[in-house]
Amino acid sequence: MSIDVRGVSKQFGQFTALQDISLTVPSGELVALLGPSGCGKTTLLRIIAGLESPDSGEILFNGQNARQNVQERQVGFVFQHYALFRHMTVFDNIAFGLTVKPRSSRPSKEKIRSRVRELLSLIQLENIADRYPSQLSGGQRQRVALARALAVEPQVLLLDEPFGALDAQVRIELRRWLRRLHDEIHVTSVFVTHDQEEALEVADRIVVMNKGKIEQQGTPDEVYERPATPFVFNFLGNVNLFHGRVHQGQASLGGFAVSSPDHAETNDSPAVGYVRSHDIELERTAADDTSFTVTVRSIHPVGPVVRIALVTTTEGTSLEAEISRDLADRLQLKIDETVYARPRRVHLFVEDYQI
Repeated sequence: MSIDVRGVSKQFGQFTALQDISLTVPSGELVALLGPSGCGKTTLLRIIAGLESPDSGEILFNGQNARQNVQERQVGFVFQHYALFRHMTVFDNIAFGLTVKPRSSRPSKEKIRSRVRELLSLIQLENIADRYPSQLSGGQRQRVALARALAVEPQVLLLDEPFGALDAQVRIELRRWLRRLHDEIHVTSVFVTHDQEEALEVADRIVVMNKGKIEQQGTPDEVYERPATPFVFNFLGNVNLFHGRVHQGQASLGGFAVSSPDHAETNDSPAVGYVRSHDIELERTAADDTSFTVTVRSIHPVGPVVRIALVTTTEGTSLEAEISRDLADRLQLKIDETVYARPRRVHLFVEDYQI
């Protein structure tokens, strides 16, 4: 089932949660609503579910206006904090949505048992059907919550920070499991997250939101490799900022220069160059005119990478480079040592335009 959001706005008192939001979720796609707290992503999800009403605009399912109440929308909703019934077993939690259906549409007890067994197999928890939520780990509880949402065979699956209450390692395992599950069942899904890595790994498409508006939407590669705005660039990973000016196709940024052919007609305009931490190369000698001197301030090994805090010698600008352990071993950097830095890729924003 496809979802169309058309011109949706929502106010809570004086606070504007959503401003004229429009987007389309094609049938069978897994879409992430990504953004900081308060950007409107959960409000949008709740409006799609029918748990909130928009002040203006409309939601369409398969091209039809979704005027039904929550029960009639055929939407499965998974909350961050599981929301399982503590007094019910895993089996009964999963079966709940089927057992409370109107008598005319309620499956037989045997069909309910068969459906629950099928879902227990799908979430790989066949051996814990008789346990209670308090006897489960956080990851197991979230999988049961997902199975309960799927039991009623929803046309749309909505997930609100589904892994937010889990520790880091369980989050990684569960999001990969969710991606595999989606590839099996292909139900149209929208999930809310503020975790950039989670969105980039799991989603078919990412909708980046900020202050009630959509900043950019596209595939994970599109939003990461070609960010449309400074906000998107800042939000998707650690970045270094270089302030400078652009004049006739040449940008001068904090001690180095880069070509700016898309702004060949621009004369002496302020510009900001954005460089990701892993795109800062460190060298013992200058490679070309994009190299500049920096002083090493701190060195922090983090798993397979080493994060190095730097400061430029010309302007005193703080930077961070992220290099491999192998390169760090070869360079043998020392605190307060001066070396050369060189940006591999610079995304330049000039008066809201980008290269």
